[in-house]
Amino acid sequence: MLDEVKINCHSSIKIQKDKTIYIDPFRIKNEFHDADFVFITHSHYDHFSTEDIVKISKTSTVFITMLETKSDLELLGIPEDQIIIVKPNNDYEIKGIKFKTVPAYNKNKNFHPKENNWVGYIIELNGTKYYIAGDTDNISEIQNIECDVAFLPIGGKYTMNAEEAAELANRINTKVIVPIHYGTLVGTQEDLEKFIKLTNKKAEILIK
Repeated sequence: MLDEVKINCHSSIKIQKDKTIYIDPFRIKNEFHDADFVFITHSHYDHFSTEDIVKISKTSTVFITMLETKSDLELLGIPEDQIIIVKPNNDYEIKGIKFKTVPAYNKNKNFHPKENNWVGYIIELNGTKYYIAGDTDNISEIQNIECDVAFLPIGGKYTMNAEEAAELANRINTKVIVPIHYGTLVGTQEDLEKFIKLTNKKAEILIK
């Protein structure tokens, strides 16, 4: 399930199967221009980076994103019909790719307000469901997630911390947990070690 998955850093994920998919591309080192789909969870610079989008996009790339990023994408020359605006709690199928949007927000801090309608995604590829939580706390709406692979933030401050992420990991129905959102801007090796110690699920470490 993870053979074709790479994490560049932080929450920057690449899944390369029949289609090449990026989630929140950030600090991409090379010019790839291979993205079939780009999923954006929210508009913060470390998740929506036009500098990095330019490095991965091609003329046919489809962007799944929220309304506040639309004008920036259009300034890059992205056609309007290749920009799909999403909100939480919906099911979509775009060019053969099925996915759901899941709420992502903070409960007791103001970095990611619920009213912004920012999202996580459950993307289905070749029979495998990948849950990308986005920047979120351990909120009630995600307690019953069902997936094969779950990418959960563990770094704290802007998102759930290691303890909260482990609590969620132990609750949801998933086979593998991949911790993200640590090691670059926030979150430490100690957070990772704490998460691994507290979760009873299989944890795969893809951030090197």
